[in-house]
Amino acid sequence: MNKSYWLINPKRTEVKRFIKNDKSVDGVFEYMFVDTGKIDGVFGKEPPLMTTTISVDIDLAREIYERLIAHGWNKTEEVWNKKGR
Repeated sequence: MNKSYWLINPKRTEVKRFIKNDKSVDGVFEYMFVDTGKIDGVFGKEPPLMTTTISVDIDLAREIYERLIAHGWNKTEEVWNKKGR
């Protein structure tokens, strides 16, 4: 599976996951999935409820990622799947 990149909003109520679309043709069309999820309860205890997924050009995905960082979102990891590791 491709490496995913996660951001969390300043209120810790929403996350975004950026992951390369495996079906992209390298060098021709590269797309990223941008998933949005809501955090219900304590961050890291339960996985977020993923509410939307969009597929965008990789350059647009980078632009979205950078804009979110500029608006106070922070890098995070997928902590809810690391239980017991």
